[in-house]
Amino acid sequence: MTPKDWRARAGTRHVCEKTPARGARGMVVTNHPLATAAGIEMLAAGGNAIDAAVAAQFALTVVEPMMVGLVGGTTCHIRTADGAHRILDGMSAVPAAGRPDMFRPTPGAPAELFDSAGRENLVGPQSVATPGSLLVWCEVLARFGRLPLADVIEPAIRHAARGFTVTPYLADCIGVAAPDLAMDKPAQALLLPGGTPLKAGARLVQGAYADALRLVAREGAAALHGGALGDLLIDCIAKGGGSLARGDLVDYRVKERAPIRGLYRGWEVLGPPPPAASGLHIAQMLNILEGHDIATLGFGTVATLHLLAETLKIAFADRARASGDPDYVAVPVEQLLSKDEAARRRAEIDPARARDWRDGEAPTRAAAEGSDTTHLTTADAEGNVVCTTQTINSLFGARIVVPGTGMIPNNYMNNFDPHPGRALSIAPGKRVTTSMSPTMALKDGRVRVALGLPGGRKIFPSALQALVNLIDHGMSLQEAVEAPRVWTEGPTLEIEPAFDETVRSGLEAKGHRVQRMPTVAGGMNGIAFDEDGTMTGAACWRADGTAAGLGGGLARPGVRFVLPG
Repeated sequence: MTPKDWRARAGTRHVCEKTPARGARGMVVTNHPLATAAGIEMLAAGGNAIDAAVAAQFALTVVEPMMVGLVGGTTCHIRTADGAHRILDGMSAVPAAGRPDMFRPTPGAPAELFDSAGRENLVGPQSVATPGSLLVWCEVLARFGRLPLADVIEPAIRHAARGFTVTPYLADCIGVAAPDLAMDKPAQALLLPGGTPLKAGARLVQGAYADALRLVAREGAAALHGGALGDLLIDCIAKGGGSLARGDLVDYRVKERAPIRGLYRGWEVLGPPPPAASGLHIAQMLNILEGHDIATLGFGTVATLHLLAETLKIAFADRARASGDPDYVAVPVEQLLSKDEAARRRAEIDPARARDWRDGEAPTRAAAEGSDTTHLTTADAEGNVVCTTQTINSLFGARIVVPGTGMIPNNYMNNFDPHPGRALSIAPGKRVTTSMSPTMALKDGRVRVALGLPGGRKIFPSALQALVNLIDHGMSLQEAVEAPRVWTEGPTLEIEPAFDETVRSGLEAKGHRVQRMPTVAGGMNGIAFDEDGTMTGAACWRADGTAAGLGGGLARPGVRFVLPG
């Protein structure tokens, strides 16, 4: 089906708002233009996709401080030029002093909610879990990059020290978090000068954070994990009654994991394994969908969206039953990846009627992940590809700034269940379950697309829909990342505004409780790899996403300037 064909059949007003980028020597796509520029600068300086990715990550901590920082969590998917795939797990973990009953659940709140009395696990020092992002970035650079850390981190230092222009997106985020940020003096001074949230067009200068980055440039991850930055962080946490200690920072280790591999219509789809829920449930859902002729059903039709919704509900019901850190929870990976199991679940879907797939036995819903995250994708001409998602969990994380550092810590303790005795209950060292979906899809052994996005529990359902858009509906990458999305884990089905009224009413006729939402998940970005060796980068309208490709190249060998005469 050609793009024209699917548009003609779709119940949607889908029109792309951004323009893709093309290049032959490299591609960088992030959710902020300055981060994309930082990555391209590394490629132009002779670096590879890993150098570009790490430079962009550091830059994002400056220009998207509401989404990502040194005291956060990361899931990084790397394909090296030799064809090997690696998942680097730097997700946040419960400090050693953590205990199942350390938070008191909010009185009277539904048992499936993770909120605690006084919002202690959501805002402030007690909400901070052990970070892993900085360790991942430095390890990835040391193992697979070719440029020194000082060079890679320099664009981030420059933007922090000189300042940058606040975008409307960042300004909106500051406004949303302002009541909490105003309660912390360093956060107020940085983001609400004079008590007023920074407006779009203002200049945000982060001098203390520039100094922190300079220390990282000299000392690497040790600056935080055992060094002066870590001491300042721990002092801040201790004064606020938090459990994070120096030993947690020193003892944390990045874990390398093998990706989950799924097969769909001749494509191989690779994503993160547990404790990430994404790779497993994307593969599970593709197995279920494979038994339907999605292309014939059409993009954006009631039949297709109903099928997607029922498949999503199946995946979330299974996630609630058995999801978490595999060192603490038995995750039935083989069962959920089974084609036979998918056929059994597929046969239970009623094409005419929505149903509730929860069996009543699940003690809790999926983790209460923050939806405020960022993603980037990079590639070079040598065959290296990086697809990585990182976050401080909720918008502005714990909504405090560590004095003297400019660092905004995560609030990942909110992702753990404050009720003891459950799959996601608090235990020392347990890593958070995540929906982060840095995904790559291969055809005939070649990477054809790499993509990901922010959005909490809505991440992997959105990544799934992008893959279906590409494989079944024949969309271009730009169309696939910008296309309208749906999401549900039951009973409400969220749909974006581009789906027309006939779609909404058709879904309601099948028993779905439909709710229109401005967006479903965040700004997806990715790279498509063409047969001729060129790359196409695409970012969508849901964030400040920007794609940039590196073309051209050096002069031909032997070319030299010759004076006339």
